Parts: sequence; structure tokens; C-alpha cells
Amino acid sequence: MVFVLVALVVLALLASVHRYVWRRFVGDTTAPGSTLRKVGTVAAFVLPLLSLGAMTSGRIGAPFWLQQVLAWPGFLWLACLMYLTLALLVGEVVRPLLTRVLARRDAAAAARATAGTGTSGTAVDGPLAATTSGTRPRTEELVPAGRSCPSTSADPAPATAPAAEPEAEAVRGTEPAVPIAPAQAEPAETGPTAPAPAPAHPSRRLFVSRVVGGAAAAAGLATVGYGTANVLRGPSVQRITVPLAKLPRAAHGFRIAVVSDIHIGPILGRAHTRRIVDTINSTSPDLVAVVGDLVDGSVADLGSAAEPLAGLRARHGSFFVTGNHEYFSGAEQWVNHVRELGLIPLENARVEMGGFDLAGVNDIAGETEGQGPDFVRALGDRDRGRAAVLLAHQPVVIHDAVEHGVDLQLSGHTHGGQLWPGNYLAELANPTVAGLEQYGDTQLFVSRGAGAWGPPVRVGAPADITVVELASRQA
Repeated sequence: MVFVLVALVVLALLASVHRYVWRRFVGDTTAPGSTLRKVGTVAAFVLPLLSLGAMTSGRIGAPFWLQQVLAWPGFLWLACLMYLTLALLVGEVVRPLLTRVLARRDAAAAARATAGTGTSGTAVDGPLAATTSGTRPRTEELVPAGRSCPSTSADPAPATAPAAEPEAEAVRGTEPAVPIAPAQAEPAETGPTAPAPAPAHPSRRLFVSRVVGGAAAAAGLATVGYGTANVLRGPSVQRITVPLAKLPRAAHGFRIAVVSDIHIGPILGRAHTRRIVDTINSTSPDLVAVVGDLVDGSVADLGSAAEPLAGLRARHGSFFVTGNHEYFSGAEQWVNHVRELGLIPLENARVEMGGFDLAGVNDIAGETEGQGPDFVRALGDRDRGRAAVLLAHQPVVIHDAVEHGVDLQLSGHTHGGQLWPGNYLAELANPTVAGLEQYGDTQLFVSRGAGAWGPPVRVGAPADITVVELASRQA
């Protein structure tokens, strides 16, 4: 029931955001019935359907080729939607300011045009010129009472006529006045009256909407393009030195290449894996630690994409622990497959290295299958006089690590937020989002990850592979 309510809330939110984006980019900038409006409206329905398909196709067991077809446009649109919406919200601040500037410019231009004519009255079309007071001649002075229009009346003109105002006389002296029927005459102004405020000019509103929408589109799409390039060019290498009080002098300088969240899937495939393997090997590590979320899909679909992992080279081997996405993809099959590729799975297990213990625990998501983290099994009977390094996918288990005397925990999972401002949301759910922090006697290092989940886009959280160099305080 809770899941259904959450799903309905998410769908309602997506619908509202898409409606807002359509109104600003399409409704406010195109004419009703135009080709652009029709195309924009169709896109407003098709793009969210592609996104829903990309998010659900793997979970419902759709053919892998269909997952690949839906993944690129569907996930990329989610990133575009996010940054287009943020850009439009900034535009809401700019919109009234730009409208005000344009209104003042138009008013100044109108004032200059009026000053250039040398008149201050209101112009009147036709032979009836405006008077200096801004009033029209009275109708009765042009059409005598009881008379019809001279062009249609056969009666002779009266011998005398009411005295005309000078302005009217001037008009009659140059050209016969065109009579105005009494019913058509405008009432005379009785005094100065403040003009009603004019509504915003339609062309001005359209101009502002197009300028703000165009700027928002450029900013949003450029951000997504930059973030996509960050993912496709592969992770960079970061280096950090971590001193451990219990590490013997003989193990000083031991290098661990930490890689997490590779996320091999419908978008990031074999070429992505090969880039990561080549980058890791270029650092000549003593040990490779793959700390979860290796894949987004089954061994049947992605087994070949993971094969380059067999090329990892390290003096003391390559080790693997599960992440939450392995339990969405068939964890047992993947554990067996990475073992075939030469990696050593640490399923709530520990091995002794030269100078320290290396332990690994299953991810929390494994609890649904009875395969969750077991710290007692992994660390309970060890010699606490030795330094201990723990591989655990999620940073939130740091408190268990502190309790069991771990000196250093290596984790991933957060992606560093992946899409700014997602890092602020990640901070709400994780003790550390990225980097090295101290918790009691235990240090926690969190990698930003080497791949991307969902949109193949990273903004403000570049992908990385980190070489952690252990330092002995005895050295």
C-alpha cells in the first residue's frame, strides 16, 4: 500500500513538472495550432513515457535490446527535465524584471515620439482637427437641430445659423464639415481623467517568454551535455594517503585501487568496462577493491560486458563485494561470474594480507534474501592487534565497523550525488557522501564511483577511481 502511494505521488509530481515545462517552452512561445506547438505537445507525452519505460523495462524482464532502445532517450530526458526545470525557475525571477525594462523602454520611446510632433493634444483623424483643449466640437454646431444630413435633405438652409466656435468656423472655412449623427457623438470631457492602465503588450509577453525559454533551454541542455561527456570519457584517478596506527612498517605504502558503482548496463557496456580496467592497471596497484554496484542487469545480458574485468592486474589480487544493485540483478549468479573472471568475492569473509586484515560484508539489500551483512562472521574472531580494512558498499554501516574495531572502511553507493544538487539529498541518507572522514577510531573513505546510474550524466560529482595508499605511523 505504501509503495502504491509513493508511486502515485511520484507520477503526480512528474505530471505537474511536465505540464509546467510544456507551458513555458511550448504554450507561452508558440501559436495555437502551429506545427511547433503540435510537435512540442507530442514530445510532452512521449518523453515521459520513454523515461518510465527506461526505469521499469529491466525490472519487468523486457528483452535487453528493448532496454537499450529505451535507456538512452528515457534516462537522458530525466536529466534534461531536471536541469530545464531548474533553469526555468531561475527564469521566473528574470521574467518580471525583463518585462519591466522593456515597458520602460517602450514608454520612453513613445514620449520621444510625442515630443517630436510638437503637440500635446490627441490627434483626430479626418477633417475634424482636435482643439487645443483636447475636446471635439459639439455635434449641434455641425448639424443644426431638426435637420438631416445636408447631402440627403431637400429643405433650404435657414437664414441664420447659431454662432459657431472659432475652431469649427475654421474647419468650415476650409472644407465642408462631415456631419456626425447625435447618436454617434462622443461625450465631451468634463475634466482631466487618469487613463486606465494598458495591459501588457502581447508582442512584449511573447518576446519575454521566448528569450527566457531560449536561455533556459540553452543552459539546461548544455549542462546535460557537459555531464554526459564527463561519464563517457571515463573516470579520473585520484590519490589519497591514509595513515593507520596499527599498520606495520613493512606494509607502509601499500596501494589499494578502489572502484565502485561501475554500473555496467544497457547504456554503459563493454567499452566502459575496458576503460575502467585500463585506468586501474595504469596505477600499478597492490590490490584492487571493487566495492559494489558492478551491474544493472542479469549475467545473461551483461556477462560479456563484464569480461574485461578478467584483465585486472594487481600483486595481491582483485576483491569484490556486493552492492544493492547486485540484488536487483541476481547476486548469486554475479558472485559466481566474477569469481570465474578472477575476482575474489568477500561474502561476509576475511583474508589476511601482509600486515593487515582485509574483510568484506554483503550489502544491506541482501537482507531481503537472507544474505545481508554479517560483521560477526567477517570480523568477530580476528586479532584486533592487526589493522583491519573493510569493504562495504554502503557508508551507513560505518557504526558497525566502529564497533568491530575496523581501522578503515572503503565504500561507494552515493555517486557523490551524481547530479547537482543531488549531493544535498545524498547527505540526508549517508554519513559521508564523498571523501575521507573520521568516525571514532575508524576512518571512512567513500568513492564517487566510476559509472552512473540512470542518466549517464554527472554534474558536480566527477567519476573517479581512487588509489588509497596506506601509511604506517611507525615508518
